[in-house]
Order: sequence, then C-alpha cells, then structure tokens
Amino acid sequence: MKRPVLLLALVFALPVPVAAQGAAPAREEWSFGTVVAPAMLPEGASSVYGYIGVPEMGGGYRQGLSLFEIEARGRLDYFRLAGILEVGARKTVVSDGPTTIAPTLSLGLVFNSGSAYLDADNFGGTLVRITPGLIIGWRVADTVMLLGLLDLPVDLGLDPTGARRFQALTGGGAEFYLGSGISLLTAGQIGVESFKAPLKDNEVRLGYQVRLGIGTRLF
Repeated sequence: MKRPVLLLALVFALPVPVAAQGAAPAREEWSFGTVVAPAMLPEGASSVYGYIGVPEMGGGYRQGLSLFEIEARGRLDYFRLAGILEVGARKTVVSDGPTTIAPTLSLGLVFNSGSAYLDADNFGGTLVRITPGLIIGWRVADTVMLLGLLDLPVDLGLDPTGARRFQALTGGGAEFYLGSGISLLTAGQIGVESFKAPLKDNEVRLGYQVRLGIGTRLF
C-alpha cells in the first residue's frame, strides 16, 4: 500500500492545472457543494456537514485553500462501536468544463471497542487509518452534481498482534443544491473488505457504505 500513498503525495505537490480557455473561474463554476461536492472547494470557501448512513454516521469541516482543500471529520461506526478521527486533503488534477477529478488522501485513528453485537467478526483496538481515494464530479445542472467515489481505507493495528483491515469501495451519488448555501448528498458504495483479527487468519467479505448528508457553506 506504500506506492499508492506515495503517488498521491506527489500529486498533491503538483501545481493546480490551468482551466481550459474560456472556462468560468472556479468560484463561479463550482458555486455549490458542501458534503462531498465539489471535488475541491475554491480558495476561501468553507463548509460544515453531517450525515447518517450505514454502517456509519458523522460530520466534518472543509476549507478551500489556494492549491488544495483540507478536511477534518469524525465518524461513528455504530455496527462496531468504533470512533474514527481523520484529517485529509484533496486537490483537483483535471478540470474540463463540467467535469473535475481530485485524488484524496487522509490520515487518522480508529478507536474500536471490539463490540460483536452487530458484527460478529469485529475486533477491538486502536488502529492507524490511511485512506487514499478519488472523487469525480460531473455538474449536470445548475443545482445537481453527480459524483463518482473511490475509497481505499487501510487500518493498521498499533499492537504486535498483526490486526489490520482494508476496504476497496467504489460507487457514486449526487449532491443537490437546496438554496441559501445548503446542499443535500445521497451516495452509496460497494466493494470488498479484507481483515485480519488479532492472532487469526485473514478473511474477505462484502464491504459497503450508504450516506445521506446535508451541509452548509460558511463562506
């Protein structure tokens, strides 16, 4: 998993590509979006958001800077009774008319209670989370943006038992502008989950995530 993380780090070090000739300035072109859209907030823009879903709920804060966007978020995985704190960044590498593409990279900690009430295969502990990913946005109307989503979270246990978890989730959704700087997100992802509980063999099963979120622009 080192190569994808190193490649994403190099991408964030690259300059922002110049918009195609005749394209509207970023602040005008991407005039809405708070939860996931737009792929990268324009400089000076910020938002707060919250969401409910399966198996997680959470919220976060986004801030657009001159070269990239930073984001801080907290989540509760209520299937495993696990708290997740992350800080991440994203940067637009393609901006072509209504389409934008931005790789993402976040780092965080997972505090897992080990509860097996809703997940019989769960295991407890504190794990470091590294999440490379990708967001693709297609603006299809003045108030609608379609989204393509890829997330590859890797959880590594801090103890020597060899506990780890990896997910590869892909999918999409849409974010809708409701007015007054508020937008609504619906999104779903599906994929595979590979995990190794302490002192046990590795297992693979279905992975998924569904989200319904709402957020507002602060600036």
